[in-house]
Amino acid sequence: MSLRHLRFVQQPQALSRMALGMLALATGLSITMAALPGTSGSAALAQSQSSGVDRPALSVEAARAAADRILAAVKSRDPNLRYSQFSEELKAVSSPSMVAETMRTQPKLLSWTLLSVQGGLRNTTVEASITTTMGKRELFIVLNPEGKLAGYHLDVTDEAPSVVAKRFVTALTSGQFISARSFLSLSLQKEISASSLQVRWQQLQRQTGEFVRIRKVVVAEGGGDQRLVLVNTDFNRLSDSLFVILNANNEIIGIDFPSDPITPKPVR
Repeated sequence: MSLRHLRFVQQPQALSRMALGMLALATGLSITMAALPGTSGSAALAQSQSSGVDRPALSVEAARAAADRILAAVKSRDPNLRYSQFSEELKAVSSPSMVAETMRTQPKLLSWTLLSVQGGLRNTTVEASITTTMGKRELFIVLNPEGKLAGYHLDVTDEAPSVVAKRFVTALTSGQFISARSFLSLSLQKEISASSLQVRWQQLQRQTGEFVRIRKVVVAEGGGDQRLVLVNTDFNRLSDSLFVILNANNEIIGIDFPSDPITPKPVR
C-alpha cells in the first residue's frame, strides 16, 4: 500500500515517532508526516471564507443583544426561529427540519450568562457560560455584521479526544455540517466553512461509497499538546480511515480525508 500523507490545515508540532509507530502497528497503516508550511487552507477541506469587509463588525451592545436572541431561540427549541438566525452560508447547508433533528439530540438550555465580547475585522465572538440539563459549558458564538450566527464552538476540554473525534465524524455522516464544524477551533473555522466540509464529504463518498459505520477509534499520544485520532470507517465499497488532530483543549486543529482511498479487496 502506498504511503499515506497527513495534510494539516493548521501546521501542528510533529508527533513523536514512537506514537506514530505504535499507531501504524495498531492499524496496519504506514504513516508519514507531510506538514506543508505556507499552504494553510490548501490542504484537504480548506476553503477560505470571504475576506471582503462590506460592513463593520458589531458593537459590543449589538453583539450581546444578538447573542441573547440566539440563546433565547435555542432555549425555545423553535427550529424555524433558529434557522432564521443563521447566516446565509449556514442556511446553504441546513434547513428547519435539520435544525429540529439536531435539537432532539441536544440537552435543553436552561440559562446563560454572557461574558466577553471580542470584535474582529468582520465577525464578532461572544463568550457565554451556559447551563443545560447536562451541566455547565462555555460557548463561543460567532456573529456576522448582520448579527446572524456564522459559527460556534462549545468547550469540550473535559471529554476524551476519541469521543470528540467520533462525535465530529458522526456529525459529518449525519449531514450535520454546522455541528461538525463546531468541533473545530475558532481559528480553523475561519479557514473551513460548513459548505466546504459538505463538499469534501460528498467527494469522499463518491470514491468510497455510502457511509456504513464507524468501526473503531484509535488514539496515538502525540508530541506536546496534540493528539492524533484515527477514525476507522466502513463504507459500502471499502474501508478507510479519517485523521483528526486535536489540541490540549480538545479543539480540532487538523483534519484529513483520504485522497487515495484503499481499493476494495478481491474475494478469496
